[in-house]
Amino acid sequence: MNFATLRAWSLAGVVCGLVFLADQGAKAAVEAHLVPGQYEEVLGPLELTLSHNRGVAFGLAGGAGVKLVLTTALALAVIGYLFARNPRRPGMWLAVGLVAGGAIGNLADRVRAGAVTDFVAIGSWPPFNLADVSITLGVLLLVYLYMRDAERAEAPRAEAGGG
Repeated sequence: MNFATLRAWSLAGVVCGLVFLADQGAKAAVEAHLVPGQYEEVLGPLELTLSHNRGVAFGLAGGAGVKLVLTTALALAVIGYLFARNPRRPGMWLAVGLVAGGAIGNLADRVRAGAVTDFVAIGSWPPFNLADVSITLGVLLLVYLYMRDAERAEAPRAEAGGG
């Protein structure tokens, strides 16, 4: 493994670890200070609350249990495979670290408590957590990276074709 590859894996690991620690720390702090259903105003429409979600993000697929844990493990394996194919792709380490850290944070909740702790409430949007934010940002970054690469690959063909 060359230095650039090792660096990419290390950076992804650091981001993953930081996301995991921030997510678990925030969840522990909320669990220690709020009771389920309690809302604390933070700023404008942003509130803290405590809820436990047995489904996926925003309460979808509630009660999926073991299937959801296995689906998460499969998604992590796919992300790992994509990263292993080209870990030196610019920005890929960040996207993978964000997705993996968030997924592992929520997976830890599911294994430990059978549900994910959600605590961020904005308006009528269902409560969510830092892991959900991290996964969402990571997936958006992955989509951007793949679209950018597809555009770059298409550009020379369009130029060669005269149009």
